[in-house]
Amino acid sequence: MAAKILVSDPLAEEGLELLRQEAEVEVETDLTPPQLVETIGQYDAIVVRSATKVTAEVIEAGQRLKVIGRAGVGVDNIDVEKATEQGIMVVNAPTPTVVAVAEHTMALLLATARHIPRGDASLREGKWLKKQLVGTTVAGKVLGIVGLGRIGTAVAKRAQAFDMEIIAYDPYLTREQIEERGATPVSSLEELLKRSDFVTLHVTLTPETRGMIGAKELDVMKPTARLINCDRGAVVDEEALLKALEEGKLAAAGLDCFCQEPATDNPLCCSERVVATPHIAASTVEAQRDVGREIARQVLTALRGERPQHLVNPAVWGEHE
Repeated sequence: MAAKILVSDPLAEEGLELLRQEAEVEVETDLTPPQLVETIGQYDAIVVRSATKVTAEVIEAGQRLKVIGRAGVGVDNIDVEKATEQGIMVVNAPTPTVVAVAEHTMALLLATARHIPRGDASLREGKWLKKQLVGTTVAGKVLGIVGLGRIGTAVAKRAQAFDMEIIAYDPYLTREQIEERGATPVSSLEELLKRSDFVTLHVTLTPETRGMIGAKELDVMKPTARLINCDRGAVVDEEALLKALEEGKLAAAGLDCFCQEPATDNPLCCSERVVATPHIAASTVEAQRDVGREIARQVLTALRGERPQHLVNPAVWGEHE
């Protein structure tokens, strides 16, 4: 009997086609949390993006679940601990969106440096703000990268082309590894924040990184500095960030993610010092096509009883050998 897979968030057709080659696939992208709990028991696998929350309640109700697939990188919408406890594999697709997110990071960096959104909006209003919208050159400026994983490294590579000085803080890498990835290592987050003209965040959301950029951290940054976040909204204390911007302690921020989404009523989105986008850093045609294919491969590999390449909770593998 073919395995049954529930796809509860939009997935590229290329990914769906791969899944359908080996499994029975049902796409239900409008399920409420109670509906998901009610129906999950009939599936062997579920594929989600960031909208669906795979809670402990969902996992407990998924009596047939063998694998949870996250079409993307972050798994903070999945109770990985509960899945591990239940012997359920969690897989993700960390590589296909790297370039897209790195490009969007640079786009926000440049937009904050050169007032691009305000320039565009003012022209549409019939205003000519040439004298008011004086930007800053990025060449020669210090870019501080917090987290030098796949995306952070891709950002460093692109920033090199803009002749930026790149420093990085990543407590999980040695000095040699940071240097190999194109950055100069610093000893602490505080040192990075003090030295940087631009700071970009690329860390996994964990209890340790939640709120890692708060009032204390913002206070040590240069008043001319700009903060870029294409990571997870919760790594930044939004109230403290808004206060720092309003008081002129920070020049600008480029934000693609927020603590609560949709963020249509978030006061940060109304600030002239903020360039905001609706969590679209990974949303390119190419990235989503490749994410769909990659997560399909990971899920099918797991369902065949083979070890997936991107297994988030390797502790469960012994139960499936």
